[in-house]
Amino acid sequence: MFQKGELIVYGNTGVCRVQEIGHPEGLRNIDKGRLYYTLAPVYQSGVIYAPVDTAVFMRPVLSCREAEELILQIPAISEKECGSRDQKTISDHYRGFLSSHRCEDLVQLIKTVYTKTKRSRQNGKKPSQVDQLYLKRAEGLLYGEFAVALGIDSSEVVPYIYRLIGKEAETAS
Repeated sequence: MFQKGELIVYGNTGVCRVQEIGHPEGLRNIDKGRLYYTLAPVYQSGVIYAPVDTAVFMRPVLSCREAEELILQIPAISEKECGSRDQKTISDHYRGFLSSHRCEDLVQLIKTVYTKTKRSRQNGKKPSQVDQLYLKRAEGLLYGEFAVALGIDSSEVVPYIYRLIGKEAETAS
């Protein structure tokens, strides 16, 4: 069970802070026999009341060390294109990356869409809306978690990644 004040990843909402654990007051249709987390999304407004034993995916946020180790692995994580032009098939493919709730899969999705977008633009085509939708979602989830883990603003995540990967590349050569 998570503790009050802890930062967690909740489903596809992203990073949330556990504000309370208990029985929410004044809400209808709440099972009084269950404990609930009161969650405050870090990058969205609102409050989420989730049963402690919910089926929705929850896990602790990466530690600073885990985030930095994953960032150093980014160059080695390969793209995984769908191989179909059907937008529903592509959407299902991308949804699979998101539903794993693994940061490595988010990196893979981001790299896949970046590569596909670059190729489209080189061929004089616009990137698909499906690609851009899933790219934005994956970046929001990954960069939000990295920002919290690293103790930086989400706008600083991409420059941080480039600095860390660049510094590592310099040390390796």
